[in-house]
Amino acid sequence: MEEKEKNYVKRTQKDYSMSFKLSVVREIETTEIGLCAITRKYGIQSEATVRRWMEKYGTFDWINIKGGNMPKSKDQMLLEFQEKVRQLEKKNARLEHELEMKDHKAAIFDMMIDIAEKEYKIDIRKNSLPEQLKNTSK
Repeated sequence: MEEKEKNYVKRTQKDYSMSFKLSVVREIETTEIGLCAITRKYGIQSEATVRRWMEKYGTFDWINIKGGNMPKSKDQMLLEFQEKVRQLEKKNARLEHELEMKDHKAAIFDMMIDIAEKEYKIDIRKNSLPEQLKNTSK
């Protein structure tokens, strides 16, 4: 254990050569060693440094990776459904309010037409003939 501690040397970012970076990336890609183990093995400051090297020098296409590949747990799906229900309830309440406002507006317009017809003694609404009413009911 003491021998390993003697070999461990904390390095700064400027100490890493290009060949060292490439060999670390190659080792990660060809073996099943994780980032944490590699950082401890070579005394690299952080896993983020190695991740950055993998993005720059690795063979894996990091740009086109999408995060939605893992299946979602039941808890995650439940939370998503609950959020969706909340959004739909909010949208439903807004639409019901808009419908109520439209109904009020239509009632006000009807009252305005009634008042105008009484004041000016003219027919504003189109009166349907009885023949037209019969045709529309069919």
